[in-house]
Amino acid sequence: FFFFFFFQAEDGIRDVERSRGLGDVYKRQVHGYFCYFVQCRDPKACSIVLRGATKDVLNEVERNLHDAMSVARNIMLNPKLVPGGGALEMEIACQLNDYATKEVKGTEQWPFKALASAFEVIPRTLAQNSGTDVVRRLTELRERHAGGKGTSFGIDGNTGKIADMRDCNIWDPAAVKKQATKSAIEVSCMLLRIDDIVSGIKKEKRGAGPSRMDEGDVETFGDTRDG
Repeated sequence: FFFFFFFQAEDGIRDVERSRGLGDVYKRQVHGYFCYFVQCRDPKACSIVLRGATKDVLNEVERNLHDAMSVARNIMLNPKLVPGGGALEMEIACQLNDYATKEVKGTEQWPFKALASAFEVIPRTLAQNSGTDVVRRLTELRERHAGGKGTSFGIDGNTGKIADMRDCNIWDPAAVKKQATKSAIEVSCMLLRIDDIVSGIKKEKRGAGPSRMDEGDVETFGDTRDG
């Protein structure tokens, strides 16, 4: 997808020339003179011109445009969508809790429940940002997803209520959800490995006992250093 944005300047648009295959050429003064080539027959590249009242506004517009183009790229590479609004995360959390309760016994349930609690962070954050009652909305959302009844129900950020994401037309790229889940689990595993290594080092130091001073080291208590 190619985008070309241009803004109307105060001095208007002057048609300079129209050459074969080049398209229309415009010259406009916007804090300097710029040439615009539009309606080309076989364009290979494009330019996106962004303007803002301040530098902060312009940076925000640039970030939003970059996010939008990244979403379009992900959809083109992997044309799969999942319901947004925390619907996918809540469904995974409910499935994990059901599996831990029915199939796993003893303390082995805790990793599944911890992962389910981590997935619920997304709908909980959406509920907090929408200004609604977080506990009540999460309880209602769990009831909708219980038994796989409402897999597409999530939190509407505009109203703060539970709604069907298919009716609201709220979707997320499946590739983004997959990569985010994979990265989060990999980071958690890495932290657990690091914690084990640090714990092992501490134990070795405890068992080694107090270190002895070398024979050549003599404590001066600052006398010789102070003169």
